Amino acid sequence: MDCEGNEAMACEPWIAKLDTFLDGELTADEARALEEHLRVCAACAAESLRRVQLGRAVRAAGQQFRPDAAFRARVQKNITTRKTLSWGRLWLPVVATTAALLVAGAFLFTLNRERAGQRQLIGELVDFHVATLASATPVDVVSSDRHTVKPWFEGRIPFTFNLPELRDSPFALIGGRVSYLNQSSGAQLIFRIRQHQISVFIFPEKDVQALRPTEVLPSVLSFELRSWQHNGLRYFVIGDAAPQDLDKLAELLKAAG
Repeated sequence: MDCEGNEAMACEPWIAKLDTFLDGELTADEARALEEHLRVCAACAAESLRRVQLGRAVRAAGQQFRPDAAFRARVQKNITTRKTLSWGRLWLPVVATTAALLVAGAFLFTLNRERAGQRQLIGELVDFHVATLASATPVDVVSSDRHTVKPWFEGRIPFTFNLPELRDSPFALIGGRVSYLNQSSGAQLIFRIRQHQISVFIFPEKDVQALRPTEVLPSVLSFELRSWQHNGLRYFVIGDAAPQDLDKLAELLKAAG
């Protein structure tokens, strides 16, 4: 169904839910229903993609200011200057407390910066997956044959990877496309299990260092996420399928090496 003419009115309730869906505030049943609608409605899918791209632009513009090296140098100079003063024993507790607060502040600043970087990276990957769901052409190479999909990436990305044999599994390979993260090219592979679509992203590990080492990532919207590192590459599995389905696909990819 496409939202044209009188049918556009029928899609108004779906469009009204898009922002709530992208903010991860719909129930699981509502999210699945909206995802099914996006697969068959080109107009709503295009509007979803527009909002995803807008959200990505807003996040990029809203990056917090980070103090530069000059600020740290001024703090260090101030501490050094104060150390030359003869404050006596009365001031020693104050100095110790101040130093502890500075150390704690630096630690929290670094931790918050790492978390912000991780949230941004995960958010971009989820945006890519949602955009794929909303796209009329989700892949550039369409094939269920791993021996066709893998060679297609040669010369398009700066690394190689292996794909698993899916013959005796519930998964089907749909195809793949080149994706970009932190100005680095990588692979996005699309798999399907029952009515669910799963994206697998592969990037060089050095280009996703904002992500802390972990295999199970926080859920975003209605999507489960898995991640691991192998041979200098970072793998991401994202989808709304059951957690055990993502675990099984991850196992197949790891076994393929």
